[in-house]
Amino acid sequence: MFLGSGVALIAATYGLVRLAFGLFLPDVERDLGLRPDAAGWVSSGASAMYCVGAVVGFLVAARAPRVLVAAASGFAGVGALAMATAPGPWTFGVAAVLASTGAGLASPALVQLVSRTVPESVQGTAQAVVNSGTGPGLVAAGVLALVLLPDWRTTWAWSGLFALVVGVVLLLVSRGSGSGADRAAAPGTAWLAAHRRVLTLALLFGAGSAVVWTYGRSALVDAGAPAVVSVSAWTALGVGGAAVAVTARWTSGLPARVLWAATAGAVAVAVVTLGLAPQATVVAMLACAVFGWGYTAATGALIAWTTELDAARSSAGTSMLFVALVLGQAVGAAAAGALVGTAGYATTFVVGALVTAASAVPAVVSRRGGPPHGDAAVTGVDAARSSGCTPATPRAPHGAPSRHPAAP
Repeated sequence: MFLGSGVALIAATYGLVRLAFGLFLPDVERDLGLRPDAAGWVSSGASAMYCVGAVVGFLVAARAPRVLVAAASGFAGVGALAMATAPGPWTFGVAAVLASTGAGLASPALVQLVSRTVPESVQGTAQAVVNSGTGPGLVAAGVLALVLLPDWRTTWAWSGLFALVVGVVLLLVSRGSGSGADRAAAPGTAWLAAHRRVLTLALLFGAGSAVVWTYGRSALVDAGAPAVVSVSAWTALGVGGAAVAVTARWTSGLPARVLWAATAGAVAVAVVTLGLAPQATVVAMLACAVFGWGYTAATGALIAWTTELDAARSSAGTSMLFVALVLGQAVGAAAAGALVGTAGYATTFVVGALVTAASAVPAVVSRRGGPPHGDAAVTGVDAARSSGCTPATPRAPHGAPSRHPAAP
């Protein structure tokens, strides 16, 4: 019951609320007069508030994870309900920005609760199970859209109610796993020096991939795709993300830098394909599935990379890298919104693909030396790679302390 409600909270805060903005955007633009450039700023603000939630979670989760669960459910649920009832673009935008905070708060809270509730021997599996909620959440959002669109208000209302209900359920089943853990230590200057390249690549990747999360369905609708096709393509994103669990057996043996290059490269190909061939239904669907797989697997590669560099701070490192990724999304969404209005979707997606590709190429450029902590630093990397993470939950390396401070 605990794991199921944890999966449901991730599904609600990520798949049904935070990442569903782009799914319903064309209908919102039509009914509320929300301009494409304004939509970019809304998406940017939502990413920024996600980061705020993640930082707050990093600081508070060890002491009060159940308070964070309540806040995550409240922000996502009330925010989605406010979006459903918004009378105009301004109120809708503010509600969307606040609703996204819930995902940033949910992840560190669930990491802590899992570490306190589940036996240590199966915590890695439990963390992966809870984190897997993002993919089903995206699929559920697609199903709601297929059934209810163009009535986007009802879809947001159902999503908001679901977020509130699962929050209450999780609070009930997690009684007795309250506060008491030590506060997590933040990475220092040595960590930042070792992670300069990874932080930069995460920023670039977030900026380049933001165009799909914000305007993926809008590009299909603009190309004349029927609603069933554009919504099904969004569902394919969730299916692609869920497929990471299947492909992990082949990717888990790759070095983190190689895995990052492969997954970020796949995302770049998917972005440019979706931008240049949105009218080709099969191609667009396949591009969305590849994007979902590549994006999800790339976030797992970030976990593996920081584990290789500094295993003792892998959880805190994951938080920092995911914050960098989502900050990149904030910048990318705003830039894409400005570019769509002047250059169109095709050019915007090509630029997004180039930025994403720029995050992949430096990862495979040879560098002097190796991980600062030698062979011991790679402990637990396979578990991180196979987790199928979206920016949700990190995995602690085997042999490291079992508590997980936070991750966005």
